Amino acid sequence: MATLLALLAARGRAAEDYPVVKAGQPLEFPRDHGAHPQFRTEWWYVTGWVRDGQRELGFQTTFFRTRPRVAEDNPSAFAPRQLLFAHVAVADPSHGRLIHEQRASRAGFGLAEAAEDTTDVVIDDWSMRLVGAAYRTRIAAREFGLDLEFAATQPVLLQGDRGCSRKGPDTKQASYYYSRPQLVVNGSIERAGRRESVTGSAWLDHEWSSEYLASAAEGWDWVGVNLDDGGAFMAFRIRGKSGTDYWAGGALRGADGGLRVFRPRDVGFEPLRRWRSPRSEVDYPVAMRVRAGDFELALEPLMEDQELDSRASTGTIYWEGAVHARRGERPVGRGYLELTGYWKPLRL
Repeated sequence: MATLLALLAARGRAAEDYPVVKAGQPLEFPRDHGAHPQFRTEWWYVTGWVRDGQRELGFQTTFFRTRPRVAEDNPSAFAPRQLLFAHVAVADPSHGRLIHEQRASRAGFGLAEAAEDTTDVVIDDWSMRLVGAAYRTRIAAREFGLDLEFAATQPVLLQGDRGCSRKGPDTKQASYYYSRPQLVVNGSIERAGRRESVTGSAWLDHEWSSEYLASAAEGWDWVGVNLDDGGAFMAFRIRGKSGTDYWAGGALRGADGGLRVFRPRDVGFEPLRRWRSPRSEVDYPVAMRVRAGDFELALEPLMEDQELDSRASTGTIYWEGAVHARRGERPVGRGYLELTGYWKPLRL
């Protein structure tokens, strides 16, 4: 679900100017691993846990594409027909807070592109590509560098109704959405001039949509967890501005491959502990109990300060962090929790 929808570029256009998400439209692979430039917004979102010696780190890499519909009749090669954004972050408890960087660019000139036939998204020397059954991301940021491969071990997980994920009571409030959980990570992370080999597991989400949040919605909470037994769990809730839950959903793939899809009334998020950012003064529920039917997890952050200030690209501040998952007192997995709309209501 991930991180943030390229909000600012979509603000001046009605949803009718874009194609709509239709239930029953089958996703086709490998084509749907690529970009869908007619839709308003799209993102490829990878989160994971890796081990560097005895140290555990979290990371996330997200590439966004948006179609602003502001200069499509302009023949100039400089016209911003497609805009690309990227957020990258490393969660290192020894550092004490999230280390992150962001980029934004108009597509074109071979410097920023999102291919349509497969996952191949590039902004300068930042990239995410799918080759065969493995993704590769390379990031050269100011404070860190990533060179990671994510090898698929399971089939694509279609979210919602066979890949059509509702986000509200109106059928237009939906996205095409699939996940690739239990990716095996190998590669390296560079920090402070040292490059260390890492291994671990990751989760990839790919979504595209033209209308996502209703005007009555404030933001969302989302979690994706790779379970230790080989299963995978995703849940989200969209919070209304009235303080009530507006919509929800989720899925649980068992270790045997069996799939349960959850309806809005099946899913609940209960804050267990809150943390206030010393920079933005935003209060986030960083520890959560998540219920989906009779399945329940308690989420505890790797560290509390995992706030990401993306005002320079997507125009918002949110919390996105690595979390441990437990059932009772027993550790059962690792994943990522995303908390948006706590700074200001999101607008699309």
